[in-house]
Amino acid sequence: MAFRHPMPAAPIPPTGSPLSVPLLRDLVHMAPSASDHHPALRCAVGVGVPLFVVLLLGRLDLAVFATFGAFAGIYGRNEAHRPRLATQLRGGGLMFAVILAAALTARADVGPWGLVLLTSAVAGLGTFLAGLFRLRPGGSLFHIFAFAAIASVPVQPPLGQGLMTAAATVVFAVALGQAGNLWPSHRTGWRRAPADRPTARHLAALGREAALYVIAALLAGSAATLLGIGHTYWAMVAATVPLVGQSARARVTRGLQRLLGTVAGLVLTGLILLPGLPAWQLVVVIAVAQFAAEMFILRQYALAQVFVTPLALVSTELAHPTSPAGLLTDRAVETGIGAFVGIALVLALHLRQRAVQTRSRTA
Repeated sequence: MAFRHPMPAAPIPPTGSPLSVPLLRDLVHMAPSASDHHPALRCAVGVGVPLFVVLLLGRLDLAVFATFGAFAGIYGRNEAHRPRLATQLRGGGLMFAVILAAALTARADVGPWGLVLLTSAVAGLGTFLAGLFRLRPGGSLFHIFAFAAIASVPVQPPLGQGLMTAAATVVFAVALGQAGNLWPSHRTGWRRAPADRPTARHLAALGREAALYVIAALLAGSAATLLGIGHTYWAMVAATVPLVGQSARARVTRGLQRLLGTVAGLVLTGLILLPGLPAWQLVVVIAVAQFAAEMFILRQYALAQVFVTPLALVSTELAHPTSPAGLLTDRAVETGIGAFVGIALVLALHLRQRAVQTRSRTA
């Protein structure tokens, strides 16, 4: 899957308005390419092959476990082979733990409010651990999506089979990450990176960031639940998107890009789902959308969302078909709620920091 955060969250600078002409320019800015086709191809194969396997086995009920297991492949995008192996093992292990927790939650029948609370907890814990493991992309967007999507599936496959599918997909994604070693011209050094122990200051910063993710997810999930909209986790995911960035303007830009890209992506998703394509064609769509999303996720976030949207919706529809019209409506409304919550939280923090700076200068 895609949905990538290129930069870790950082404190919001206290000066400068987040709403300005540069913000509008940032919405359409396209960064230069950086051999994006290599990680894009790995990620597309990493999700496409496992989905074709479960399709051939007649076990599309396992598709959601394969899809989220493939998330291990998004980590260590441009790292050398040895650090990429370590990064993907940590990222894949964390994702497997989230999948296990989600499968157990689905069997506990926690109700809509229980799901919101647990997903918010996953948002905070996932953010903290991703930062502790120094995973890139950071944050807990993927963990929120995986946990709530699996926990929301009404009919679960046997627990052991689901976990075996997820584990096998993680291993396959990690193996693909090392495939470049087969070509001498693509091999990288196998030196061990020096240990980087977290400091107390770093842990405190991770704690504050995790708390921010919990607040954003909880607010968005509660609003969506109160409104009685399905798929509340889409609002929770969208609310955490603006929390990544080096400035308030960058964060607001990211939230707006998520919203605009999703609207365009819903049009594309409608063209895919409404004709009622057979399952094998949907798997092809998922692999192609994964490739396209990875091609643009670090270059133009709004454009990447055009492909992320069908990727997410078709992946969930593959195993558990629903009404396409209702699905598209839920996605649009949930994304709007989440983007509003996330941007409002960023602006509130920005204004608070400016007020603190103003008081300190006049004291």
